[in-house]
Amino acid sequence: MIGLDSNILVRYLVQDDPAQSPKAARFLNGLTKADPGFVSAVALAETVWVLDRSYHFTDGEITATLEEILQTDGLRVEHADEAFTAMALLKAGQGDFADAIIGAINASAGCSRTLTFDRKALRLPGFEPL
Repeated sequence: MIGLDSNILVRYLVQDDPAQSPKAARFLNGLTKADPGFVSAVALAETVWVLDRSYHFTDGEITATLEEILQTDGLRVEHADEAFTAMALLKAGQGDFADAIIGAINASAGCSRTLTFDRKALRLPGFEPL
């Protein structure tokens, strides 16, 4: 298994770099369930952030992209269940992906709540103000 940085995923997803995008596509298309690439929760959150901030993907486009990543046999996603939960919350308009996956991972780890100063995150289940 080989770990993937967010820039590999972004180059593959947006196909905007004539040198790097084809390399990313060749590599990712060669991954299999038996020999997958590993996507950490941090790399996944960073990918979403870049797609939102730099490429102006809509929430709908981001959730479709997340579904594609999470269902790709050649990728193993860290905290995949929590990423699905975060994706569903994003799709429902309850908050952003990074906050949602933080809350989902914290809940999975047995945290009774997640404290925050972020007012937008307070719309997510399990978040409380400090």
